[in-house]
Amino acid sequence: MRYIKELREGEMVTEVYLVKQCQILKAKTGKNYMSLTLQDRSGSLDAKAWDLGPAIANVDPLDFVKVEGQVTSFQNALQLNVRRLRKADEGEYDQADYIPTTDKDRKEMFKELKGYIDSVKEPHLKTLLTNVFSDNDIVTRFMNHSAAKAIHHAFVGGLLEHTLSVTKMCAYLADSYPILNRDLLLTAAIFHDIGKLSEISSFPENDYTDDGNLLGHIFLGAEFVGKKMEEIPHFPAGLASELRHCILAHHGELTFGSPKKPAIAEALALSMADNLDAKMECLKELFAGNDTEGVWLGYQKLFESNIRITSKQ
Repeated sequence: MRYIKELREGEMVTEVYLVKQCQILKAKTGKNYMSLTLQDRSGSLDAKAWDLGPAIANVDPLDFVKVEGQVTSFQNALQLNVRRLRKADEGEYDQADYIPTTDKDRKEMFKELKGYIDSVKEPHLKTLLTNVFSDNDIVTRFMNHSAAKAIHHAFVGGLLEHTLSVTKMCAYLADSYPILNRDLLLTAAIFHDIGKLSEISSFPENDYTDDGNLLGHIFLGAEFVGKKMEEIPHFPAGLASELRHCILAHHGELTFGSPKKPAIAEALALSMADNLDAKMECLKELFAGNDTEGVWLGYQKLFESNIRITSKQ
């Protein structure tokens, strides 16, 4: 199989891909054309079928399609000029080739996360974590879910990988700065993106749900944790408010979607750890997707900077 990340401008391609998005649009000339986003486990590719003749079948999102076309370039990004398109037959593809997945061992990552859960001493927080992560349905979804639709950790196991990374950083911060309540910070780190289980659908769709669009994972996560805390007798009200605040403030700024800015040390530490892991993962994916020989990758809006790959000594 020719994975999307292996394609180069000028090549002719005959391959099966997953349709992530598909719509019929109208060109400036008044002629209809098909615009698609194709996906495999290595990435996604914009595609256009300019001539909607008999060689172009009607397809829908999440269809597997056999596509023939030429790889072109548009605005410094690869694009596929589709000449033939049909739904793929069973046996022409293996679904595993189309679902991006973490390269880390999910069972080992969850085992490590459980180690941090076991290290929490405050009894109410410990009960909260134990109750949630002893639910087999939640654990299965948590281990297989993505952490985003597209920006960072947008792959199977991405939510677990991101959560573990943030938790490890928060553990380091708690050990380095005694002003931080370690149990509160670790619990907040483990739960900070739990709302993404409701915000984003599972693969292969991996798109925003109705609640994701209407409410967002920050509110959904705070609501989920709030309900779970209500099930625990005599959960301290102040501790409950601090934990929910950490979740509500974990994006750090109102402009980044947080309904509250960090007001306690643990919320500030969590927001910084979350931002650092997200940004480093974005750089990792940017470097992995670089198909040029140069070290300068151009202006990147997320970082507001022209990014350069570090020299190898």
